[in-house]
Amino acid sequence: ILRAFALSSLESKCGKRPLMNQIPIGTRIVGGHDAEVGAWPWQVSLQIYEIGLGYYHICGGSLINNNSVLTAAHCIKSSMITIGLHHLHEYNSRTVTRRVRAITIHSNYTPQNYENDIALFTLIKSIKYNDYIQPICLPDINLFINSEYPCYITGWGNTKEKERLVLQEARVRIIPLTTCNRNDWYGGKITFNMLCAGSESGHVDSCQGDSGGPLVCYIPKTSRFYLIGITSFGYGCGRPKHPGVYVPNN
Repeated sequence: ILRAFALSSLESKCGKRPLMNQIPIGTRIVGGHDAEVGAWPWQVSLQIYEIGLGYYHICGGSLINNNSVLTAAHCIKSSMITIGLHHLHEYNSRTVTRRVRAITIHSNYTPQNYENDIALFTLIKSIKYNDYIQPICLPDINLFINSEYPCYITGWGNTKEKERLVLQEARVRIIPLTTCNRNDWYGGKITFNMLCAGSESGHVDSCQGDSGGPLVCYIPKTSRFYLIGITSFGYGCGRPKHPGVYVPNN
C-alpha cells in the first residue's frame, strides 16, 4: 500500500472506456507506444494561438465533467481545449474544441517549486459525451492505492525528449516519497503535496509536453479509472532516479 486517496465521483459514468475491453500493459511514453484510438477518452489537448502558427499543443489535461478540465497551473496560457484527438494534426468528426471561459488556480500554487501546481479550466460551452469523449473519475472517499493497481500516464509529450504526434500511453509505478527524496534522486525537493511515478531505472516517464496531463489508476473494485495525479515536472525524460512528479488529486 503506497498512498491514500479518495474514491468516487460526481459523474456516475466516469472512468469508463467504451471502446476498450482490456487494460494495457507494458507500454511507455519515453521510447514511445501509440495508444489505441479512443483508449483514453478524458485526455485533453490544451492549445495556444500564435500568429503564423495557429493553434498548437502546449499541455495535457483531463475532462472531469462536461464543462471542466483539470490541468497544471503552469499551463494557464492555454486559451482553447481539444478533446477526441488521437493524432495532434488530424481532426475529424469526433474531435471537439472549446474555448476557455475561466481559469481557477490553486490559491497556494508556488511556481518556483511547482507546489500545488493545479488549475481548473471552465469551458464556454459544455461537451456531449460519446464513445470517444468521457470524463475521468475524481476521488472523494478514502482509498489506498495498492502497488498492484495498474496506473498509467498519457499524452503527446516527448519520447526521447522529442514531441510525438500520436497519443502515447505508459504504465507506471507509484514511487514512495522517501525513495523519491533520496540524495541521488530528487534530494529532498519532493514535498507532501507531490507524487512520484515512473520506474527506478528510468525508461518510463512523462515529459514536458505532457505537463498537466493525467496520471490515472484502475481500481478493480469499481472497474473504473480514477485521476490520481496531474503531471507537473521532472528532470529530462526517462532518466534513472528522476521519475515524473505529479500533483496528487486528493
